[in-house]
Amino acid sequence: MRRIESKIDTKSQEFKENEANLQRVVEEFRERLEKLKQGGPEKARKRHLDRKKLLPRDRVAKLFDRNTPFLELSPFAAYDMYKTEAPSAGVITGIGVVHGREVMVVANDATVKGGTYFPETIRKHIRAQEIAYENHLPCVYLVDSGGVFLPLQAGVFPDKEHFGRIF
Repeated sequence: MRRIESKIDTKSQEFKENEANLQRVVEEFRERLEKLKQGGPEKARKRHLDRKKLLPRDRVAKLFDRNTPFLELSPFAAYDMYKTEAPSAGVITGIGVVHGREVMVVANDATVKGGTYFPETIRKHIRAQEIAYENHLPCVYLVDSGGVFLPLQAGVFPDKEHFGRIF
């Protein structure tokens, strides 16, 4: 196989500017991801802990076998979509290992509007189920939900991703 030669000059000013811009974008991405992983606002997290409940990500982490990876899906779902914040669409989804078996986990984040379902939450939940189905993964549900987020309930039923499909 012939070697592909690069004509990129890594010492050029243009390259250095592009690299600096990329580093800024990567850092912004990481900062936003860390903020999303906190879940709902501090007040909601405190209330959750005061009720002697594990925070959602801690609950998910305790489910999996020790020292095994967790592939989170769509942590940026619902990012800047609604007037109110909905970090990760209020639901944590991903693939982890339980008793040596890969599983799909779907865990409501009750620190985000009481774990209620936004329209994007439903899409994310259904997508996790589709991935599980396509890859023959059992689903584990960690439910802590107040149902549909009432101010946005009109957007929940009309399309093919309607709420009833998750059952």
